[in-house]
Amino acid sequence: MASMREIKRRKESIQNTGQITAAMKVVSTAKLQKAKGRVEASKPYFQHMYDAMYSILAKSSNISHPYLQKNSSKKKAVIVITSNRGLAGGYNNNVVKLLTQGAHKKEDILVYAVGRKGRDSLRRAGFEIKADYSEVMNEPMFSDAIEIGRAVLDAFSNEEVGEIYLAYTVFKNTITQIPTLMQLLPVAVTPKEETEKPSIEDLVLMNYEPEPEEVLDQIIPKYVNSLIYGALCEAVASENGARMQAMDSASNNAQDMIADLSLKYNRARQASITQELTEIVAGASAIE
Repeated sequence: MASMREIKRRKESIQNTGQITAAMKVVSTAKLQKAKGRVEASKPYFQHMYDAMYSILAKSSNISHPYLQKNSSKKKAVIVITSNRGLAGGYNNNVVKLLTQGAHKKEDILVYAVGRKGRDSLRRAGFEIKADYSEVMNEPMFSDAIEIGRAVLDAFSNEEVGEIYLAYTVFKNTITQIPTLMQLLPVAVTPKEETEKPSIEDLVLMNYEPEPEEVLDQIIPKYVNSLIYGALCEAVASENGARMQAMDSASNNAQDMIADLSLKYNRARQASITQELTEIVAGASAIE
């Protein structure tokens, strides 16, 4: 059994750790509220951009555009959004698993890393890090999404990659965050289910002014940039939600350990007192 001094030292160490995790939980909670507001404010725009893009393509026919067709390259660009800091439970690892345990071969993947944790994990796993935008996670801005979007679109246009994906975490609520791998390019229209009847509006073809290719040259980059920025906002909220939950669990575990150590300390103290009394009684008996 550990000595009273060892138990006391261990208890003080856990109390200090518990104070740190409780403080980190408060900080993460404050950051989460700010990030949630940003996600809720921006989500309608990005959802409408997504719906508009697919509506345009669904109502168009016989359009030949580079962004709509897979080129000859077998490489795949994946924008991986994780955090720069740890202590967020399985948040970063869940995003990394989308690639390490996914269907794509790592030899075919070029990683555009946004976040040091994902970058380091994928580099250790043998993935090629094409570009690093980790500083973006400190304070994501739309200009950052434009820069990342321009890099992957240039790689697609130059046939360095044949597909573009986005790996990030969807913020559903404080408890639930969903790791997601989304294909950005080539843009493909998801067909409606057979049970869902198309409306008259769905059957009307899209009229373009100017030519369809010129319109798509403008709107598809905006579509890609919008989804990237939306993913950055969702990732920040998910990170802080995951860290808040992790720190809450750590604080609760610290309290449980402190209670257990307090019980052990009291038992050790009682055993020490009992032993001293026994020795005193034995010494008095020996004198008599």
